[in-house]
Amino acid sequence: MAAVFDALVIGVGPAGLIIAAELCDRGLKVANLAPTVATAPWPNTYGIWVDELEALNLSPELLEHHWRNCVSYFAPGATQHQRDYGLFDKTKFQNYLLQRCASVTWHQGKAQDIEHSEQHSAVTTDSGTALTARIVIDASGHFPALSQRPQKSDVAYQAAYGVVGKFSKPPVEPGQFVLMDFRAEHLTDAERQQPPTFSYEMDLGNGIHFVEETSLAYAPAIGFDVLKGRMEKRLAARGIEILEEQHIERCLFPMNLPLPDRSQSLIAFGGASSMVHPASGYMVGAMLRRGPELGAAIASAIKGDPNASPQTIAHQGWDTLWNRDRLRKHYLYLFGLNALMGFEEARLNHHFSTFFSLPQSSWAGFLADTLTTQELVGAMVGMFGQAPNDVRWGLMRSVGGHGDLLWQAVAA
Repeated sequence: MAAVFDALVIGVGPAGLIIAAELCDRGLKVANLAPTVATAPWPNTYGIWVDELEALNLSPELLEHHWRNCVSYFAPGATQHQRDYGLFDKTKFQNYLLQRCASVTWHQGKAQDIEHSEQHSAVTTDSGTALTARIVIDASGHFPALSQRPQKSDVAYQAAYGVVGKFSKPPVEPGQFVLMDFRAEHLTDAERQQPPTFSYEMDLGNGIHFVEETSLAYAPAIGFDVLKGRMEKRLAARGIEILEEQHIERCLFPMNLPLPDRSQSLIAFGGASSMVHPASGYMVGAMLRRGPELGAAIASAIKGDPNASPQTIAHQGWDTLWNRDRLRKHYLYLFGLNALMGFEEARLNHHFSTFFSLPQSSWAGFLADTLTTQELVGAMVGMFGQAPNDVRWGLMRSVGGHGDLLWQAVAA
């Protein structure tokens, strides 16, 4: 008879390994299914504010780079963030999670189908193998293998095109990290009427830099060719040439996918659970913060009742992952995203200048999704009070177009 695992995790990206590690830490018998091996290199870069890492009691050795000089440009002068930013060493981060997953039983393949019974769920792979567990956690990404969510036609994507390499002269000051550079004087008037993009730049040391042109979120997504052209034009206006391309990064991920169907007899985590921050694009920090509580809820449900059904276990997991406070904040963030997508260049710069002039606890908590609903509303009202009239008008206009999201936040 085939083994019955306590939990089967789908996916070996950050989401899959984070939740698998949390379940192993709690003594559960865990299996994993993914098309690639768990040691396969992760393709994208992952950043986090250093104080968030410290709050999670994670070692700074997991960071490959750490910047104290962190700035943005929403006008000719720099906005000093007075906050440290870090870039994960992907290999160290992955190995840290894999060490915690030492007891996992690894399976390679694609999840094709799932069937639920009273006491377990059975996942069938593309090779016909059946894997059985008391609960399945789908952590396979924004377009998941098994988890279901409502359809949405106007999905907004954050897109980015970046280059790691050598440049004819440094694009940033020594030891500097540029979170957002929205300056657009290098563009034509016609180009400046198109959706704004910003540059994300960092000094990686030893004469190596990373420059990435990024769009906040637009539907349809801004093409990589447009982003590449804007990046090259931005650099050229500063007299900078790319001398050597060591790595090309192309990022594309949805910002406003609907929440998954929370009546399912499985649980989704990470992108599969629409956990990307709708107004900022951050997700890794949120997964590290929310993984422990989800792991604890699943372990409690499994250990508390040996006969608990997948539906019962999933219900406890969903209630923990998407509690009422998080649902309310999610819709408030979606409202903010829709407002920003309607802002032209000048209004967007005014918005961010105001946003980063808020107390750091407010803007940092907003970006990390660590504020309570009451605190989040307070930060949004405070920003409205400080914002220039064009931003206020844009926000009020967004209420007219997207007020249903505010109502959903109230009704959650």
